Amino acid sequence: MRKRITVLVVDDERFSREELVFLLKEYEILEVIGEAESGEAAVMKTLQLQPDVLFLDIEMPKMDGLEVAKSVHELKKVPEIVFATAYPDFAVEAFRHEAVDYILKPFEEEQINQTVTRLERRLRTEPMVEKSSVPSKLAVEEEEEITYLNPADIMYVFRDGRVTKIVDQMRTYETKWSLKEVEKRLEPFSFFRIHKSYLVNLQYVERLVPWFNGAFQLELRGRKEQLSVSRNYVKELRKHLEL
Repeated sequence: MRKRITVLVVDDERFSREELVFLLKEYEILEVIGEAESGEAAVMKTLQLQPDVLFLDIEMPKMDGLEVAKSVHELKKVPEIVFATAYPDFAVEAFRHEAVDYILKPFEEEQINQTVTRLERRLRTEPMVEKSSVPSKLAVEEEEEITYLNPADIMYVFRDGRVTKIVDQMRTYETKWSLKEVEKRLEPFSFFRIHKSYLVNLQYVERLVPWFNGAFQLELRGRKEQLSVSRNYVKELRKHLEL
């Protein structure tokens, strides 16, 4: 379990703030500690609350998001910046402010997931518990029995309708856990989400094959099937796989 990343959400539109707060609260690693409806309030609350991250709208009256980013860089504790806006035209200028990411409205789950992953890497902290306390087995309930799977033997996990299926070297298991719950349980091990419906053990990846529209197909050692890699995950996947 890691220390939670504190977040301040800044947007002059209430519904946009509420939507983003709702999406961010899905991630246990994040803690939304405040909201601000203007640039001026954002600077004041950043000073008071000292969040780790600002999710910052750009188009705001009086003091816009770019001005906020410039102002908070003068503070003793400088938060990471994620620009969250409906306008793609400010991207180049935004990254001059050392932004971690630039996400566009309407927000998409994959987009938010990538941003949270980047924040975790950027703000990686020491575990709050010793590694020895991390469970070594994944428990899967089947009828009246419980099967304990070694994470190293699990090749991939995917969502099929209302059921999550876990594929190891011998067979396929089913669980009522959501894919996100399984992903959290396997967090200490070498698993990576390649698609909104697929989670893969990187130790079994053998080949990445171009498909179409920037997407790829993934081949696993000892398996005939190919798994689809969403183009949104390709860049991060390659970073994890390559030396």
